[in-house]
Amino acid sequence: MGRVTIGWLAWDMTSQAGFVGLVAFAGFAPTIFLGPFFGVMADRVSVKAAALFTQSALVLVALSLFGSHVTGLLGPSLLLALSAVHGVISAMHNPVRLSLAPRLVAREDVASVVNIVGINFNLARLLGPALGGLSIASLGISASLLIQSLLYLPFLLALSRLEIRPRRQLAPADTPGFFSALNEGVSYVRQSRLVLSAFLVSGIMALAIRGTLEILPVLADGVFQRGASGLGLMTSAAGLGALLAGLAKALAPPQRVGQLPVTGILSSVVGAVLVPLLGISTNWALALSLIALLGFATTLTAVSMQTAIQQDLDDDMRGRVMSFWVMIAIGGTAIGAGILGIAVDVFGLTAALNVAGGSSALLLGLILLRRCTLPRRVGGPGG
Repeated sequence: MGRVTIGWLAWDMTSQAGFVGLVAFAGFAPTIFLGPFFGVMADRVSVKAAALFTQSALVLVALSLFGSHVTGLLGPSLLLALSAVHGVISAMHNPVRLSLAPRLVAREDVASVVNIVGINFNLARLLGPALGGLSIASLGISASLLIQSLLYLPFLLALSRLEIRPRRQLAPADTPGFFSALNEGVSYVRQSRLVLSAFLVSGIMALAIRGTLEILPVLADGVFQRGASGLGLMTSAAGLGALLAGLAKALAPPQRVGQLPVTGILSSVVGAVLVPLLGISTNWALALSLIALLGFATTLTAVSMQTAIQQDLDDDMRGRVMSFWVMIAIGGTAIGAGILGIAVDVFGLTAALNVAGGSSALLLGLILLRRCTLPRRVGGPGG
């Protein structure tokens, strides 16, 4: 609901695709620069306490958006600043979130829990945007922001009741310094062709496909003149596709350890091919269908790549390595949204999406042809 509201506010205030992309970039960019440092912290602190802290901070950001809008203080500059603050807190929360779920189950169940969390997340992606768009259209932006603030409270209660497997305790003399620990994470990634390949696929997908999904306000109102409710429907269509991808992944055979699944790479290629089709679509129902297919493709790829990485990790390394994955996935989305927003203003929507989709389809197709399965490790941490 929050992402839809912020995106709509950016478009409603300026009617500029570039500013919509800039606000999205501000929300995601901190992950690029700060994510790995927060990943080190996630491997050192209580994951449960960290999750409670970050979610409480996000409540304050939501209340700040509500208060500034009600008082008439919310303008483009403040919206951009609050989006950036939200991005910093999210950058802190992402490695915590990705470290938490696998530590609720035994190691042999990690692949299942990653997929279950993905289904749950995408159910929220389906319901949240629709509720956000409808609440803006029927109750107004202020009421929608207040509802979003209140919805954090049951989540905080749920977090407080979790029982998490404790991490391995090291003697103070055996605990590496902050930057040594960061370097351990970098070395782990560099020495794993599996992880590097998963990062590459995730990065290309984030730039072109997820970046496209971040400029939906331009399509919803700039092309189809459907307003906030139309934006909510578009974002929910992406959420529906994502939810179906999660269910399909749950029903599929278990993912093999140490390999990137062919279906995960193939779905990214299909998603890239769909991007130019969205750019030339003038039919509302067709556009919703294409967005749903994009949501399906991106989620199937993301869950497959994340599962491959998570199956390869020890608990003590999850925060650091997954912070790099988030940096690639979310950071790529930020860069893609920013570039696409500017490209749409300069060259038009069709040309921008043609270039984004065509180039990414070519790169991902080459990866699919050259590398469908990979060795798990070539030395280094973990053996």
